[in-house]
Amino acid sequence: MDASKTAEFAHIGKSVMVKGELSGSEDLYIDGQVEGTIELKGNNLTIGPHGQVKANINAKEVIIQGRLEGNIQASQRTELTKSAVAVGDIVTQRVSIEEGASFKGKIDIQREAKSEAQAASKS
Repeated sequence: MDASKTAEFAHIGKSVMVKGELSGSEDLYIDGQVEGTIELKGNNLTIGPHGQVKANINAKEVIIQGRLEGNIQASQRTELTKSAVAVGDIVTQRVSIEEGASFKGKIDIQREAKSEAQAASKS
């Protein structure tokens, strides 16, 4: 069952344009155009190399290979590959920006809630 779960994801192809709210409970790969909001709290979002997104994003992990205009709230990790062009603020626990990526905005790296509680109890 685990093997099939890793293969479960929704795909928005190059010729597809979506305007409005996107939400779901599976990973999402966008290679088309999306405008609005994207809510995938427990899942991953990948913006493919042809993807053009104008949206605020809330997901577990976000990988950007294409263009993004909007803020990212990622509970675990955000990655900007060398082909990424991103404008907006990022709030995440871990961030990776490859050489060649374009980014304009601010990054707020949040500690995991459990780590903060453990650090406070040790003080």
